[in-house]
Amino acid sequence: MKAYLEHLNIHVTQLDAIAEFISTAIPAFKVRFDSGTSCDERWLHIGDEQHYFALYQATEAANARKNYGNTPGLNHVGIVVEEEVENLRKRLLKAGYTETTIENFHPARKRIYFADPDGNDWEFIQYLHADPVLRNSYDDVKTN
Repeated sequence: MKAYLEHLNIHVTQLDAIAEFISTAIPAFKVRFDSGTSCDERWLHIGDEQHYFALYQATEAANARKNYGNTPGLNHVGIVVEEEVENLRKRLLKAGYTETTIENFHPARKRIYFADPDGNDWEFIQYLHADPVLRNSYDDVKTN
C-alpha cells in the first residue's frame, strides 16, 4: 500500500491570516471545517477532499526561531503546484506576502518560497518534467 500525507497540523498565532495565506497561494483549497467558538481552542481544516492543513489557534506567543537555523523545528512546507510559479508569486506579492526565495536553479523544477504571517516558510514547486529521475535529481546540490 502506498502512503501519502493526508494533513499537517500546525499551531498558529494568526489562524485567519494563515488560512488566508493558504487560500491565496492555493485557491482550490477551501475551509473544510471551522470550530468557531465551539471549543476552548479554535481550529480549522483548510484543503481539498484528500489533503488539508489543520490549523489550531496557539494560546502562547511564538518562540523566536530562524528557519534553517540550528534549532529543531519546521524549516518549510513544500507544496507541488500545477500552475506556473511565476503566477503564484505575483498573486502572493500582490496580496502583500513576503518572498523568502533562496537561490535555486534546477532544469526540472522551479521553486519559490514565501513567509506566512507567523513567519513560517512555504515552498511552492512547479515540476517541468514528468520523469521522476529528472524531477528528483540532486545535480544542483553543492556539497563540500
